[in-house]
Amino acid sequence: MSGDAHHSRRQRSPKMYMVASDFKVQDHLEGTIRLQRGHLCQQQEGGAHRSSRGEHIWVKVIDKDCVVKVERQALNEVPADLAGLLEPVLDLEARVKLLSRPQILQRMASLVLGSEVRVIWSRSQSELAEAELRYRGPLTRGSSAVYFGVQLKGWAAGRGKCNGSYKGHQLFMCPEGCGLFLPVSEVTLPRSSGISVLSRAAESVPQPLAVGQRVCFTQDQSVQRGTVQFCGPLPSRAPATLFVGLLLDHPAGLWDGYYKNTKLCSISSPEFGALLPLSKVTAECRSERSPLAVTSPKPLPKVPLLLVPSKAAPQPSSVSREPSSTPETRPLIQPSMLETARRALQPPSSSGPKAALRPPPLTTAKPALLPPTGPQAPPLTPPTDQPRPSNGFHNLPSPPIAEQRAEPGPWLEVGSMVEVNDPPIFGVIRWIGQINNVPEPVAGIELDQELSAATDGSYLGERYFRCPANKGLFVKLRNCRRDSRFPEPELPINQVDRCNSIAFANWSSKRVEEHTPPLSGPDARLAYEGFKKGIQGHLNSCYLDASLFSMFSCCSSFDWLLFWPTGPQNNPISQSAQDLLRCEIVNPLRRYGYVCASKTMALRKLLKAETADSGFTNEEKDPEEFLNQLFLLLRVEPLLKIRSVSQKAQECFIYQLFPPSVSLSSPPVSPVSPALSPLVSPGLLRVSSVQTLLESSFMHSGLKLTEAPSCLPLLMPRFGKEFKMFDAILPSLSLDITDLLDETLRQCSICQSVAQWECLQCYEDVDITPGQLKQYCNTCNTQVHAHKKRQMHRPVEVRGPRGCWEGPVHGARQLMDLFAVTCIETSHYVSFVKHGPGATDWLFFDSMADREGEENGFNVPQVRSCPEVGRYLSLSVEEISRLDASSLRDPVRRLLCDSYMCLYHCPQLSLYK
Repeated sequence: MSGDAHHSRRQRSPKMYMVASDFKVQDHLEGTIRLQRGHLCQQQEGGAHRSSRGEHIWVKVIDKDCVVKVERQALNEVPADLAGLLEPVLDLEARVKLLSRPQILQRMASLVLGSEVRVIWSRSQSELAEAELRYRGPLTRGSSAVYFGVQLKGWAAGRGKCNGSYKGHQLFMCPEGCGLFLPVSEVTLPRSSGISVLSRAAESVPQPLAVGQRVCFTQDQSVQRGTVQFCGPLPSRAPATLFVGLLLDHPAGLWDGYYKNTKLCSISSPEFGALLPLSKVTAECRSERSPLAVTSPKPLPKVPLLLVPSKAAPQPSSVSREPSSTPETRPLIQPSMLETARRALQPPSSSGPKAALRPPPLTTAKPALLPPTGPQAPPLTPPTDQPRPSNGFHNLPSPPIAEQRAEPGPWLEVGSMVEVNDPPIFGVIRWIGQINNVPEPVAGIELDQELSAATDGSYLGERYFRCPANKGLFVKLRNCRRDSRFPEPELPINQVDRCNSIAFANWSSKRVEEHTPPLSGPDARLAYEGFKKGIQGHLNSCYLDASLFSMFSCCSSFDWLLFWPTGPQNNPISQSAQDLLRCEIVNPLRRYGYVCASKTMALRKLLKAETADSGFTNEEKDPEEFLNQLFLLLRVEPLLKIRSVSQKAQECFIYQLFPPSVSLSSPPVSPVSPALSPLVSPGLLRVSSVQTLLESSFMHSGLKLTEAPSCLPLLMPRFGKEFKMFDAILPSLSLDITDLLDETLRQCSICQSVAQWECLQCYEDVDITPGQLKQYCNTCNTQVHAHKKRQMHRPVEVRGPRGCWEGPVHGARQLMDLFAVTCIETSHYVSFVKHGPGATDWLFFDSMADREGEENGFNVPQVRSCPEVGRYLSLSVEEISRLDASSLRDPVRRLLCDSYMCLYHCPQLSLYK
């Protein structure tokens, strides 16, 4: 792409803004949205709108992921090149302060890789850690947030969080536990550099040499080179005399970075450290480079010059050693070398020769490498037919297949191990980007071995990365190949999208448009029983699979969710979710007895989009959380309306059974009160029934149902994997909610007349059948509470319907039937579903009962008949408490000991829903 095209694209990029002060905006879908000072906004298409009230623009609030229309004067424009740096900064005040100092952000944005920095490595520690900048850019593809990838050094090494990778992508390479990815607010430059992100007071003190600057000096008639790590006066010495601490390119020093027990800088090894007066050190010019490694134990009498062979005499390239006129002469790059490098980077012309970009013929025999001319010569480069481009840029030949590749492979990134040329030269990519007048991406490679034509990470005087001298090479990215010395790594598989791949083709299920009623009796058992039946599990989806199978497989009481009217108030996501649930999950499940994981993954993606919780697609969730979010996504009315004594009716979808007499602060060592569990003898199981738990929960909380629900999902009193309030809970086959309804006629517990009083203290009284609701007419209430033990009771008046009613009450009881139970064991959810009127008509469903293949295999769901469940459900609480727990086997043990949610319904009321 030409420079004009780049400029045009930059011109079209959307403007970025920062909210100048806190204010609120009204949105017709989201309601009131509060914008805070420091929020970042991106202008959207549609431009500005002028009105009598001023100019308004549509912006996307990055921090809230919403689009709103705001007044232009409420926003401050942010330079596009700085917005990416500010986005990862979560502290809004810190973000505002950084924007007020754009010169600091500009310096951090242009900081070269390899620079020494100080970082906040732990929020609980105030000491800054030494680190080296290894990466700067986004963490994920498509993101605009710019992070700083650093490698911790010194005492902080090993206290990081990674090895330079983020979610399986290697952004740079470092030892395990030494890598960190941080926002710009947590990165500063060393104090000795005179620059700080938080304070720029030190910039007023001029420094002859800056930290990170390249310098050279003469030692034993040899030229040594290095990087400045410290520049300033020494402690307890005259401030007028400045010294320079260097990190040498080669082991030729004897300094560890300390002066009289005071640390001046970090030096990895004393052999690479040197402390010299400023007068002995000379700044390295941009055109200078280090052609030879100064590693000889004997002093070299002359400083060599790097020469390039002439075009007139093509031959294998070598490094010649020419004596210089004086020992002080520095190595120079010949003008012809710079011209050759410039030509190598020019885009190919239709009229010019293309030999420099064309791979050599496969039949051409390459001349053998010449041996080095002397013991001190560095390794030679492979010979080519063209003069060798210098200054670190190689337009190296590649096999013909490399030239046919239009785009480099997606695996090519900073940190990738690659090879170039043939025979190959190996190295690691340290930088990828654009270089002026080069129309395609260029890779900066740190070679494994020294190369005479390589640099230290600079090209034509500009530094792009830092590496030892004679190891930096610049090549076109398309000429890089994967390092053939190592086996090709397996690319990480995106398991979220995998269920839509061709690999899942044999496991797919069809869409069914026509409404399909649920199956029951023998038909249900015939359709569902077997492997590859029910709903296929994938990527921690058992919470969703068990819930949907319980709700829809053999019962129609939740079908109102599938046909809830969608009006203008429903957003497109709600309509898509209802269509997906009806036509892709429920109808196919009832018709074919099977639904594949791609259908449920589509529903999980809609939940993720609606809630902004990425965990819905890959993490473990609870059925309670899933159902609440599903009902909200479908925009349906709540199932339950519950009123407390002192408050108006509250609406909810699920009710949590919570016996108030059980303390959560300590494990239930002893049996709970007789009202909750009638078992007090040692050695017996602590058992209760759902009927008892529901009545106790409502009674102690002073709750009443304002109307009879069509469906009643009840969460069992269980908290986490370990803490259970009961050893077993008996799911009551029939649930009587008559006395839990508000403003309805209720029978006196003694004479069956109209009840006018109820008493909580009588509910727990061991002398009058504890654990049962006690409600009395006026006469019975007076007689019961005349006893001296019950004179302190506080009966509460019952709210009844309007009008008078005398005599006995013979009204029908309001009953609800159990139709499904969801259970959990070791973080895995399964379900039991009643599929017919018989006591033994029960099915057991597990979405991950079996598996085909290993890590990249498939879960196999299974449904099987479970008639033994019905026999245990017909037992009483006392009978179950006397069972031997070890005699309970799957699946009965799961049902009684690991129940999580019981689903009840009233089929007659479901018709009206």
